Amino acid sequence: MRYTLQVDFTEAAKGARKRVTLPGGNALDLNVPAGVDDGRVLRLKGKGQPGVNGGPSGDALVEITVRPHRHFGRDGKNIRSELPISIDEAVLGGKVAVDTIWGAVNLTIPKGTSSGQTFRLRGKGVKDDATGATGDQLVSVKIVLPDEIDDELAYFLTEWRQKHAYDPRR
Repeated sequence: MRYTLQVDFTEAAKGARKRVTLPGGNALDLNVPAGVDDGRVLRLKGKGQPGVNGGPSGDALVEITVRPHRHFGRDGKNIRSELPISIDEAVLGGKVAVDTIWGAVNLTIPKGTSSGQTFRLRGKGVKDDATGATGDQLVSVKIVLPDEIDDELAYFLTEWRQKHAYDPRR
């Protein structure tokens, strides 16, 4: 018998125990191993259809489907995410809270951080049941400006541009 089990992104990354109800009404607890990939098939020995002429039951094959996460993406054992930061955090640096599947952590943003710069959070990625290793979370920062630029900020940047000829495209 073939079945499909849909799991959340975090359940696939960290591992989970799921209760599955088979078509015959039998319920069974299934260990979803940490680090399971979308499309992986788990074999449940003897949990399939009864055998012919009193033979042993066959195996149940459960295909795992991983629901995407709205903030995290997966790259092997690493998790990718994007972190919006303000212009002052980019220029002056600071500590910013970052969500991981293991809970929030503080990330130190160095002075002069540019959009697209990526930081590594060691051990905050996908756990691998087979090896016991855990991947990393790769956090790309994105500088986000306020919806409305006030006169004070516009004036400051106008003055700054006149004194500092800086062209990032050169």
